[in-house]
Amino acid sequence: MQILDQDSASVTIGATPEAVFALVTDIDRMAEFSPELVSCRWLDGAEGPAVGARFEAVNQLPGHKPWKNRPVVTVFEPSRRYAVSRTEPFAGTVVWSYELSTEDGRTTLTESYQVTKQVSRIGWLIIERGFGGTDRRDALARGMRTTLAAIKRSVESADSLGG
Repeated sequence: MQILDQDSASVTIGATPEAVFALVTDIDRMAEFSPELVSCRWLDGAEGPAVGARFEAVNQLPGHKPWKNRPVVTVFEPSRRYAVSRTEPFAGTVVWSYELSTEDGRTTLTESYQVTKQVSRIGWLIIERGFGGTDRRDALARGMRTTLAAIKRSVESADSLGG
């Protein structure tokens, strides 16, 4: 049985925190950046990020069936912090956070996760059998690095185009 607790990754981006934050909180675009995220849509009449807003996320690992989860926004501090919490039956609770800091006109974006309720034994059985024994800790670390690199490319390319 695997153990997940927490991890983080950071990237420095040549853009304002406002530009970076706008992209990080745009759930319609996050599937462009995350290797596991297929799509997202706001629920319950929400039209954008705010504390308490919920959305449906569809995730998929290559070669496997997609799954859905319904995170809720728990922190929304424009240009500083954004966090969502997702709880799934047997899969525990994970809080995903994005923190921004700025120095010399550049923004450091840190993506992290923290497990606040562990995956159950049944959950690990499903994960290990359903996903071919994938090392989830390693996969999540690689996913964060991939996501941050893609966000950096997108924001810096938009800035270079005057967007």
